[in-house]
Amino acid sequence: MSLSAARFRRAHLAIATLFFALGINYGTWAARIPALKQQLQMNDAEVGIFLLASGLGAVFSFPLTAWILQRFGTRTACLLAAGGLPLVLLLLAGVSNYPAGVSIMVFEGVLASCLNVAMNTQAVELEAQSGRMVMSRLHAIFSLGLFSAALLAWLVQSITPLLWQHFVLAAVLLISAAIYAAGGLLPTRPAAEEPGSQGRRFALPAGAALGFGVLAFCGTIVEGSMNDWTALYLKEVAGASERAAVTGLAAFSATMLISRWFGDAWRLRFGARKLLLGGGLLTGLALLLGVGLAGFWPGVLAFALAGLGMAAVSPCVYQGAARHGAITLAAVTTMGSIGALLGPPLLGFVAHASSLAWAMAIVAVMALLIALLSRSVRW
Repeated sequence: MSLSAARFRRAHLAIATLFFALGINYGTWAARIPALKQQLQMNDAEVGIFLLASGLGAVFSFPLTAWILQRFGTRTACLLAAGGLPLVLLLLAGVSNYPAGVSIMVFEGVLASCLNVAMNTQAVELEAQSGRMVMSRLHAIFSLGLFSAALLAWLVQSITPLLWQHFVLAAVLLISAAIYAAGGLLPTRPAAEEPGSQGRRFALPAGAALGFGVLAFCGTIVEGSMNDWTALYLKEVAGASERAAVTGLAAFSATMLISRWFGDAWRLRFGARKLLLGGGLLTGLALLLGVGLAGFWPGVLAFALAGLGMAAVSPCVYQGAARHGAITLAAVTTMGSIGALLGPPLLGFVAHASSLAWAMAIVAVMALLIALLSRSVRW
């Protein structure tokens, strides 16, 4: 099927809106982790478990996500998930005890992972129907959402310290995004009707797809750590104020946005292997240097370079996995979510036992592992 120029633009904008919305969702609560830590009276280990809950929800959501994709298609999955994310922010704004907060984060993980798989599958279908490469720029739009959320957090905190006012505003943005996207998404058929899908069930990746899964696993540990821990690192290690600590997430998101905007052209020119090799090395070395210098600006610079280095990982991995179909993409994304599941508590426990600096050093090692593994995957 070939899309007209007008239909391509409408679908592209709708899918891009969902990528932006997911970035707004992640960036909103990630930028306010210090405030949530105080609101729920958490120590570093409890923050790790709080973040673990989102990954746990993501991992256990994938059989459900695969079932929705098989029965109803990606459009329905996108709308169900995007419609539920504003509720998560509203619940977080009012939560007053730790167990309830953890439960809400499980719900967040279910919705975010469902949207992640469904919108990426929509993007692959758009590429197939239009003959154009759009994946990296769509991931750039996700980074724009993260950056916009960090900027919004900075602006709101300059006006009011109240968490609920910030999260209500972000929820309104998410509701608007879901309504806009509803009219433009591609009416893809359920995955159960795809050629070769008869009898297929959700399973973790194996064979050639396993390499993509391992890269997704490492990539989500690094990227998730930048989203979840930069504000706390700058506040507690570098001595920044809560408002200034948002700068780390903003720097990471901004450089990732710029890199992903040009990522489709870079992938055509250099190939996925070289992009991940160079990006993993850059991220790992930058984080080690930033941790070693232990100051505010070295930290911000390290996070900015990490955004540049990690930009290609998710688009390249999703493009490679999607060649095997929506269910394989869901399985590879599960591997990524397992990384997101293990990363936050690992860093939290390391930070609690030693320091956040040592936790960031572990993230650097994972980035270097991406560089090493990129050479063994058949792109």
